[in-house]
Amino acid sequence: MDIRDHNRTAWDKEVERGNKWTVPVSEVMIATAKRGIWEILLTPSKPVPRAWFPDLEGLDVLCLASGGGQQGPILAAAGAKVTVLDNSPRQLEGDRLVAERHALEITTVEGDMADLSMFSDHSFDLIVHPVSNCFVPDVCPVWAEAFRVLRGGGVLLAGFSNPVNYLFDYDLADRTGVLQVKYVLPYSDLTSLSAEERQRYIEKEMPLEFSHTLEDQIGGQLDAGLTLTGFFEDAYPENEKDLLTKYMPTFIATRAMKPDHKT
Repeated sequence: MDIRDHNRTAWDKEVERGNKWTVPVSEVMIATAKRGIWEILLTPSKPVPRAWFPDLEGLDVLCLASGGGQQGPILAAAGAKVTVLDNSPRQLEGDRLVAERHALEITTVEGDMADLSMFSDHSFDLIVHPVSNCFVPDVCPVWAEAFRVLRGGGVLLAGFSNPVNYLFDYDLADRTGVLQVKYVLPYSDLTSLSAEERQRYIEKEMPLEFSHTLEDQIGGQLDAGLTLTGFFEDAYPENEKDLLTKYMPTFIATRAMKPDHKT
């Protein structure tokens, strides 16, 4: 099946369902960002350290697979020239809505996070890539393309899911409160589920997910030529009652730089 086409439709449906990652930021958040008071998330709950960001004024920023009217508008209100790329037209509508409402400089592009061929080499100073590469089967092209379109000295801020999230039978956990290992990693909605389970996902138009090894998530950035300069772990907020979160952090954020060979 065409994974990108399915997930485009599925994320359009998530907008209709009111998924919290599809709800644009408030007017208050934009107003405070214009005054220099702002934060964004790469992972479910822990804000990205401000020290991870360069000065945003006039900076060319790519929000990669980051539609929904959240990170992009905040960064634009803080002074950046923002491009938001996302696979979902409805997610991009959220960014355009906030941009038009507040006269923000945001360009929206529908596309695949693993194929940035619409952008020339060395186009951006900063890439912001929140948890989303779980929706593509191979993450390494994402890192390679991010490296290509970054300028020397540019920064990639990325959030991603710890692969341990994909080990367990969550239907059983919801019924019994017991975490039981069910799947072999790396996980794929296309190959790890039974045919019946997979068909149910497809019929409900749920986004298809894929786990990635830490070797590909972290080593893949290094292999692409980036240098890791920051790292933190995160988890779902307590009010979301995620069972695994009781025992360990389940998400990772990294800061990486593209070497500037001119210096």
